[in-house]
Amino acid sequence: QVQLVESGGGEVQVGGSLRLSCAASEGAFSAYAMGWFRQAPGKEREFVGAIFSRYDVTDYVDSVKGRFTISKDSAKNMVYLQMNNLKIEDTAIYYCAATSPYSGTYYYTSSYDFWGQGTQVTVSS
Repeated sequence: QVQLVESGGGEVQVGGSLRLSCAASEGAFSAYAMGWFRQAPGKEREFVGAIFSRYDVTDYVDSVKGRFTISKDSAKNMVYLQMNNLKIEDTAIYYCAATSPYSGTYYYTSSYDFWGQGTQVTVSS
């Protein structure tokens, strides 16, 4: 059973930066992909970005491209989400997630088998 624990959330002003961390248990990096999602109040959980376990390739939703960067440290079983130039609309609970090793998709919440508890990010003006 893969366990994921996010940290690093908080409140930041518009234009500021935060780095979220996801501590993963052993076996998490056998996943096809590790993803970050977010859910704002009253909205569905949405894909933010993902990094593929086998290769250091990433993909992002258009709204965060150029501002957010996902990286991983396999030796430490950590995945990171660096968020720069934050906007009000980035306010949400951010979740780390892992797919199964056999998943061939990564964009949908249904692609992921394991989820963290989430960490709140609030961007204020």
